[in-house]
Amino acid sequence: MLNIENNLAAAHVPWDTVSFHAQQAAEKLLKAFLIYHGRPLTRTHDLVSLLTECAKIDPGLAGLQQDCQELSYYAVASRYPADLYEPQEKEAREMIEAAQRLRAAILARLP
Repeated sequence: MLNIENNLAAAHVPWDTVSFHAQQAAEKLLKAFLIYHGRPLTRTHDLVSLLTECAKIDPGLAGLQQDCQELSYYAVASRYPADLYEPQEKEAREMIEAAQRLRAAILARLP
């Protein structure tokens, strides 16, 4: 999240980078939750898949599926699009909020 905060302070905010780092933060949080609970990791950027595994441990996390669906796009597809796609500020800020919701939920469940 520090990378996001640093980019938000820039004179010209790179919204694609901010969106990518929101996805990355969410991915690392979900993987940390699985590791903490002794679950094996699959090499994936698919947040819905990771969330599904987390929800097997704590079903209360299932409510974050929409956030995970939206954030998953920014892992790879937005980095290597067929057509150049640049997310705008509103969209990037929505991804930041989604990552923050996921962060709060995961951190509340870890020591």
